[in-house]
Amino acid sequence: MPLTEPHDDNLPQEEQVVAVPAAGDGPIDPVGDPGPADPGQPEQEPEPSLPEPVRQRIVSLTAAVLPGLPADEVPVPLRRVAKFAPNRRARLGAPVIAAQLAADPLFRQRVTARVLADVGDLGAAVVDGTAPAAADPVEVAALAYLARPRGWRELIDASGAAVRAEADTAVVAELVRQAEQRATRAEHDRAVARVEADKLRDELARVREELGQLREEARQLARTLRESQTRERRASELLATERGRAARAAADADAELRRARARLAEAEAAAGVARSSAKEARSVDDARLWLLLETIGQAALGLRRELALDPVDKLPADFVADSFTDSPAATAAAVRAQDTDDPARLDQLLALPRAHLVVDGYNVTKRGFGEMSLEQQRKRLVTGLGGIAAQTGDEVTVVFDGAERVHGLPPTPRGVRVLFSRKGETADELIRRLVRAEPPGRPVVVVSSDREVADGVRRHGAYPLGADSLLRRLSRS
Repeated sequence: MPLTEPHDDNLPQEEQVVAVPAAGDGPIDPVGDPGPADPGQPEQEPEPSLPEPVRQRIVSLTAAVLPGLPADEVPVPLRRVAKFAPNRRARLGAPVIAAQLAADPLFRQRVTARVLADVGDLGAAVVDGTAPAAADPVEVAALAYLARPRGWRELIDASGAAVRAEADTAVVAELVRQAEQRATRAEHDRAVARVEADKLRDELARVREELGQLREEARQLARTLRESQTRERRASELLATERGRAARAAADADAELRRARARLAEAEAAAGVARSSAKEARSVDDARLWLLLETIGQAALGLRRELALDPVDKLPADFVADSFTDSPAATAAAVRAQDTDDPARLDQLLALPRAHLVVDGYNVTKRGFGEMSLEQQRKRLVTGLGGIAAQTGDEVTVVFDGAERVHGLPPTPRGVRVLFSRKGETADELIRRLVRAEPPGRPVVVVSSDREVADGVRRHGAYPLGADSLLRRLSRS
């Protein structure tokens, strides 16, 4: 159904009766009774003061229909605003839109025709002056400002009053909520205060009970002090008596000392004779011991020939290493430091004959030079251990975790064995296997700051040392 152009008291009669077609709509008929044009008509009333929600809604409605108007019906100042994006049009063009609505009644009527066509029955009711009581007062005031039926100023005033009432209601509700919160906090504070008071009363009762106990203890201590003083006096008397006895005993001891010195001189003479006899006896014992050792050596050679024992070219750790040649890989786990880190202790242990040095690789590298890549860490540690092996001639084995395949391993120095744990097995377990493979009595030194590793290898007779001991030893090389 075609909508009519709303009446505007501020427009001249000639402008109000001109039908303004809207895009896609039929002709727009004028409404209202503007009355004859009278040159002596009083000046137009000033624009009313709009509540902020009403003003924003008017701008929003105008901005929504602005792109739908023909280009020649859009005022020049608003043509650039009409090209804005929908979310920026009302926000950035609000001042220009409001100014054009107030200054250009014909533009306002064109916008009103579009807005009334969009809102439907509510717009028709506002034009008729019979806005529903349940309608949003802001929406009614915005439509009344644009359509300007008879009594539109009263509708705007009523909307402003409703907005202010809603704001006052919201303020009152907020004040009530704050008052309820304060009341709740006060009740909570009172409950807490009662609990604290009960605690303080219980604490006071406990303190009074402790005070009574302390007073009783003070009385007992005073009684004990008096008894101690009495015993001290008796002890002083006994001490004086014992001093007299000690003086007599000292005199007797001096006489006995003189007699002992005489006996000592006789004993020294007898000892000289005994030393001569003992020297002769020791020479005989040395000859017997040499003969015994020579006999044992000859027996060991005969036993080796009898058992046909050839010299071995593989050590116990080599048998453990053979089962790990197909699973080199590299991951690391930081562990806690434990045991001593003195490099002098490491030197003492490596000086033992046929010592075997076992190193927890990543535990040492991540503690000493963790800023490097894993490949650089392995290369630096293995190179340093090669120097130790060359200096001491000891067997050296370094163990790395092997969770993933490692490619391009550098050649290992002479005397250094590099092992990687299998998938599903950690370097700690491989180290314990190496220690268990060694014969009892062989010195095995395990370098790791992992407490679990150190405790495990110590139970099997190995010597655990912290990672810092090896790092300091390498820094000296």
